Amino acid sequence: MRVKSRVPAILVVAGLAGSIAALSSPSVAAAAPGTVVISQVYGGGGNTGAPFSNDYVELFNRSTAPVSLDGWSVQYTSASGTGSFASNKADLSGTLAPGQYHLLQLAAGSTPSGALPQPDGTGSINMSGTAGKVALVRSTEGLACNGSSTACTEAQLAQLADLVGYGAANFFEGTAAPALTNATGGFRKSGGCADSDDNGADFETAAPAPRNSATAAAPCGDGEPTPTPTPTPTPTESCDTPATHQIPQVQGNGDASPLAGQNVRVEGVVTGSFQGSGGLGGFYLQAALPDADPATSEGLFVFSSSPVKTGDRVLVSGKAIEYNGLTEISPATAVNVCGTGTVRRSEIDLPLRKGQTFERYENMLVTFDDDLAISETYNLARYGELLLAEDERLFQPTDRDGVDTDRDARRRVLLDDGSNAQNPPTLPYHTQGSNTVRVGDEVRDLTGVLTYGFDVYRVQPTEPVVFRAKNPRPARPERVGGDVRVASLNTLNWFTTLGSRGATDAGERDRQLAKLVANITTLDPAVAGLMEVERNSDVALNALVDALNAKAGAGTYQAITHPNPGTDLIQTALIYQPAKVTPVGPARSSTDPIFNRPPLVQTFAGAKGHGRTFTVLVNHFKSKGCTDVDGPATGADADQGDGQSCYNAKRVKQAQAVLSLIDELKLKNALVLGDINAYGEEDPIDAFEAGGLTSLSKKYVDEDERYSYVFDGLSGELDHVLADKGARKLVTGATIWHVNADEGRFMDYNTEFNPPYLYAPDAFRSSDHDPLLVGLRL
Repeated sequence: MRVKSRVPAILVVAGLAGSIAALSSPSVAAAAPGTVVISQVYGGGGNTGAPFSNDYVELFNRSTAPVSLDGWSVQYTSASGTGSFASNKADLSGTLAPGQYHLLQLAAGSTPSGALPQPDGTGSINMSGTAGKVALVRSTEGLACNGSSTACTEAQLAQLADLVGYGAANFFEGTAAPALTNATGGFRKSGGCADSDDNGADFETAAPAPRNSATAAAPCGDGEPTPTPTPTPTPTESCDTPATHQIPQVQGNGDASPLAGQNVRVEGVVTGSFQGSGGLGGFYLQAALPDADPATSEGLFVFSSSPVKTGDRVLVSGKAIEYNGLTEISPATAVNVCGTGTVRRSEIDLPLRKGQTFERYENMLVTFDDDLAISETYNLARYGELLLAEDERLFQPTDRDGVDTDRDARRRVLLDDGSNAQNPPTLPYHTQGSNTVRVGDEVRDLTGVLTYGFDVYRVQPTEPVVFRAKNPRPARPERVGGDVRVASLNTLNWFTTLGSRGATDAGERDRQLAKLVANITTLDPAVAGLMEVERNSDVALNALVDALNAKAGAGTYQAITHPNPGTDLIQTALIYQPAKVTPVGPARSSTDPIFNRPPLVQTFAGAKGHGRTFTVLVNHFKSKGCTDVDGPATGADADQGDGQSCYNAKRVKQAQAVLSLIDELKLKNALVLGDINAYGEEDPIDAFEAGGLTSLSKKYVDEDERYSYVFDGLSGELDHVLADKGARKLVTGATIWHVNADEGRFMDYNTEFNPPYLYAPDAFRSSDHDPLLVGLRL
C-alpha cells in the first residue's frame, strides 16, 4: 500500500545565459506545462492582519495521472538575496491524484490567527509576505543556487518541476507574479490549470483560500481532465453493467494495488458513508463475500459525492489509484445503487501476530474485540484523533524494564472521527459522565472502517464510541505523610511578558495563573521547586507568589531569589511557606558552564528551628530536542539511536555536576528534584543512582502510576525527586499527582483553538507535566 511509483515530469528550462549571475539582472525561466504545479503561495501567515497563522504553499496535479511526490521538495529563497534554495527546504511525500490539491503548511508568524485546513505536509520555511522565490523540486537535495547571484546549473534546473517568483523576485518564469500582502495570496489561475510559462500571466492575487487533498478535485479541460466527485451515475452504466473486477483483485495481496492507474468496475456493499461538508469526500465499499486469500483486503474507498447510505449494494466504476498510501477508486465515474446487502465485520484481536499488519483489513468493516485504552489525546480537539492501545497505555521503553516495543507497535491503532474538519466547537469523543477524556480511559468493541491516512492506520467509526472512566480524575494527591511536604512542578512557561513563550495576552495570562494557583494550593507544599518560570528579575515569580497569597492568605508563601538564574529565558525557582519552614543560609547555585539553567540550592529547617534540616536542589536539565543555542546537536550529543534522543551526554554531565555540587557544598539530607528530561532507566538517572541517590517515585509509586509526561503516545517519568542517604531517612512517602499529563492540551489556558466550554480555573492541565509530592518528617 505504501509502495508508490515515481512519475517523471518533463521540464524544459531556457533563457538562462551567463548574465543571470548578475544580482541586478532578473533571471527568466521557461518551463513546459507541468504535471504538478505550484497553485498558491502565501507568506503573510501570523503577521498583523493575516487571516492565517501559517505561511503555506499549495500544489496541484493538472495532469490525467497520479503523480508521486515521494522524493520531491518545496524550496524557497528570498526575492533578491544571496541565500540559496537549499537553506529553506520542506520534503514532500504521498501521491497526488489527478486534479487534486496538496497543502504544505509552513512556518507560523508571531501573531496567531486562523488555522489552515488540515495540511497534507508540513515544513518550517518562513516566506516573505511580499516577495520571494518558490521552487517545486523533483529531489530532496537542496539546490545550492538561487537563480540570480548564484546561477543554477543545467543539472539543477532539470530538477525544477515548477518555479514561482513573486513581487520583486529576480528569478521567475516569464515575468514575476504580483507582489503579495498579509491579506493576499498568489493564485494560479483557472483553479491551478493555467501554465503559460509566465508567472505574471498565470498568477493573480486574492484573499488566501488554501485547499488540501480533501478539497473537491478541479478538472482542467483541454486534454487535462481531472477527477471530481460525480453527483449522478454515468447514464451509460447501470445495474445491468457487470463488474470487471472483484474488490480483492483491485486491492491485491501486497502494499500497492496491482491495478493502479487502470479503470475498473466493482460491486460491493457500502459499510460507511463519510460524504458532505467536512467529511472524507466519499464512502467505503466492501465485497459481500470474501475471497479465499486472507492477505487481500475486501474493501475500497470510493471518492464520490453520489449519494449512498450504509447497506446499499452498489456497482462503482472509476480509476484504481494509490492515494497517499490508500487504495481507492478516484474519481468514481459511475455509482449505481442496485439494492441492499450486508457484510460480516472482521474481528481483530490485538496485538496483531508477528509479521502481520493492518493491510489485510484496509477499508474493511472491523470490530476490535479488546479493551482499548487511550494512550494519547494530543490531536483530539485539532483533528478528532485519539491513539488507542490494547489493554493499557503505552510506556516509554527507556522509562522502565520490560517494555516490549515490538508488541506495543502491534497493539496500537488510531481512532479518527470520520471528518476532515479542524478545531470543531465540541470534542468528538468524551468519557461517560465527563465532557472530556483522559489517557487510560477505555472503549470496548470499537467498530468502524479500518483505513489509512497521513502515514498511519486509523479507524473511522460506524457505531457510537463510548469511553469508560478507567482513569478518573484525582481531586487531590495521595497522602505522603510527614510534617513537611516538598513539591516539584514544571509551570509550562509561566511568563508575565506577553507574546513570548507563555500567554499571548492578558486574558490567557490570568487563565494560566488561576490554574497554577489551584495546582499549588491543592498540593499545599511547604517548599515547591518550580521550572519554566520566566527569568525577568523575579517579576513572574513574585506575581505567582502574590496570586498564591491572595488565595491562601497574606504571607502564606515567599520566594527565594536565584543567585545565578542562568542565560535561558526560563529559570528554576523556589517558593516556601514561612509558617512551616525557615531558610538556613543563603541560596546557592553552580557556575559550571554545563548549565544554562543552573540549579537552585537552598537549605531549610522547620519553622520553629527544631528538627533536622534538609536541602533542596531544583533542576531543569537540557531538553531532548536536537537543537541548542549553539546549533544542532553533534558528536556525543547527537541522537545515538538508543531511545534517549539528543543531548543525553550533556544531561549525564549535568547529573555529574549536581553530584559534585552536593560534595563541594557538603550538603546533607539532599533532595535533587526537577524536570531532568530523562526517563527512569536513562543514563542521567543511572548517574544519579550510581552517585548514591534514590528515586523516590521508584520506591513509593506503583509502576503503573509512575509517569509524569506523555509524548508521542508514550507515558514516562521525566520529572524526578531523588534523595541522598540522609534524606531517605526523613521521607515518609511520595506520589505523582496526575492532573496534567493525562489531560488534553485543549484544556489548558490557551484560547486559540481550545473549545471555551472546557476551560476551568482548576488544577487540571495547569501544565503538561504532573507535579511530584514528597513527605518529610523533620
